Amino acid sequence: MSKETIAPEIFLPEKFGIASHSLEKTLTGLLRRKVDYADLYLEYIVSEALNLEEGLVKNASKSITQGVGVRAIAGEKTGYAYSDEVSLEHIRLAARTAGYISAEAGSNALVPFKSVEKPKLNLYPIDVYPTDVPVEAKIRLLDKIDTMARNYDHRIKNVLASFTSEYRVILLITSEGLIIGDIQPLCRLNVTCIAEGSGNRQIGSYGGGGRVEFSYFFDENRYVLYTRKAAKQAITNLEAVDTPAGAMDIVLGPGWPGILLHEAVGHGLEADFNRKRTSAFTDMIGKKVASELCTVIDDGTIPRRRGSINIDDEGTEAQRTVLIEKGILKGYLQDRLNAKLMKMPLTGNGRRESYAHPPIPRMTNTFMMQGDTAPVDIIRSVRRGLYAVAFGGGQVDITNGKFVFTASEAYLIEDGKVTTPVRGATLIGNGPDILKRVSMVGNDLELDAGVGTCGKDGQSVPVGVGMPTIKIDGMTVGGTV
Repeated sequence: MSKETIAPEIFLPEKFGIASHSLEKTLTGLLRRKVDYADLYLEYIVSEALNLEEGLVKNASKSITQGVGVRAIAGEKTGYAYSDEVSLEHIRLAARTAGYISAEAGSNALVPFKSVEKPKLNLYPIDVYPTDVPVEAKIRLLDKIDTMARNYDHRIKNVLASFTSEYRVILLITSEGLIIGDIQPLCRLNVTCIAEGSGNRQIGSYGGGGRVEFSYFFDENRYVLYTRKAAKQAITNLEAVDTPAGAMDIVLGPGWPGILLHEAVGHGLEADFNRKRTSAFTDMIGKKVASELCTVIDDGTIPRRRGSINIDDEGTEAQRTVLIEKGILKGYLQDRLNAKLMKMPLTGNGRRESYAHPPIPRMTNTFMMQGDTAPVDIIRSVRRGLYAVAFGGGQVDITNGKFVFTASEAYLIEDGKVTTPVRGATLIGNGPDILKRVSMVGNDLELDAGVGTCGKDGQSVPVGVGMPTIKIDGMTVGGTV
């Protein structure tokens, strides 16, 4: 069913087996307590996962989950309760539990429900949802990937490939009279290759996806690209030398290296950390926090992207938010609670992992805008440095911005040329300080291929990252030699 043909009625509470007037009564009862705002969040998810290893699809699963979360806000306090059984009895019980944050009786009135709204945005129209594609087609794709990766190089000894997809329906009903829903498809294809040689073993990974159809992975031979990049990275790491340690100029490649920006800077710009004054960016709006070459955007409105959303998990339309403009901090990422307490506008960044979690400020697609320098000129400017193409894990302390990131693919730069591949490189720094050290920004902005998942407060949500090629002067590199 095409997104264009979906009628608003698909988002009616009756589709979850509950009448609208019953939910209106539930919210009315909740508002008799002294709360400022309340909402109901209903969710229905079909999830599928297939995993190939050692030439065999060893795991295949498909599941359906649904539930409801009830939230009540009173001042700075939030009451939240949820149930995995969507019934009027359980919703009312959750509402009573959420309302216990206020011991006083109030007289708040429910704004009459408006007609059911569809999101104004239509960022991911889909004819056939990935969860509806026969499992045999997905198995054939994983088998092709396994064969292709093994044929890339005889040193590829094992291949792990996975395909995951999700069909998510959400419905928001608020005390402000809003009823709005969205269907949010999501899928991802990932390839990991394990290479062995001379007693050494290394891995390489690549993948992509988004709010797209299954055919997306065949368009432009994307599955072939993912497979070759994973295999190339594994072989490159097999042939790599140990990373030299010390201070040196760093060049970050375009696309996925934007994960460093996401972690080292993006989280510090989420409103809850700044309202609680635990971020390195607290009280910095209007002040210089980065090089004038740096403009950082969070944009949930890019069609079909993994981090994009027609509406956030509070019913607010997704937006394009300028966080840093030419080095000057312009604002924070807001959800409803923090925007009200900070007296700032909503930005459409109230997100949650599922009905079992309250919404909190989260990123969508976060990236640095491109400059006007050719990437080759950036490389040529470095006498001795490191060129980081991809990253694995990392750690960040939000309170001071300090981070440590491990590069999964990196090369030495010697006299303006990319030379020897290295392994074991870690980048060590401080987010706000690093942005001030950005001395060159390329004209080659790329967004990642669509694999990002962000964790915060025990919740995981899909996100996107991106950046052009950039140069950072005098960064600390941890290595082994």
